[in-house]
Amino acid sequence: MTTRLLPALHEGHAPIQLHGAFDEALEAYQAWTPGTDEPQVEFEGRMIPISSVFGRMRTCTDILPWRIEADVLDTVGGMLPAGGERSITYADAALVLRALCVDRLRDDDGVRVAVR
Repeated sequence: MTTRLLPALHEGHAPIQLHGAFDEALEAYQAWTPGTDEPQVEFEGRMIPISSVFGRMRTCTDILPWRIEADVLDTVGGMLPAGGERSITYADAALVLRALCVDRLRDDDGVRVAVR
């Protein structure tokens, strides 16, 4: 399983390298052309599918930095919880982005890459 190549969270917190991988995975998702293979990002010398990065971050309670939050909101629109009193976390974004990856992989008529 590819997520095993990624470091575990510690009490809901991700190492900074995983934050960077999330940012790269978001950029790769934004550039992903439907009908093509799932994009991958490099993490510690290994190529990891973006859905695996989002999957690892689905329980991350770290608050999403505003610059990444803006990119996420541009990508997923109103699919995230409204701000208000509560800040958006990596988990909030990762759950939606992973689901979008899974949907795209299911819907593509082209080559499919197994979601790990």
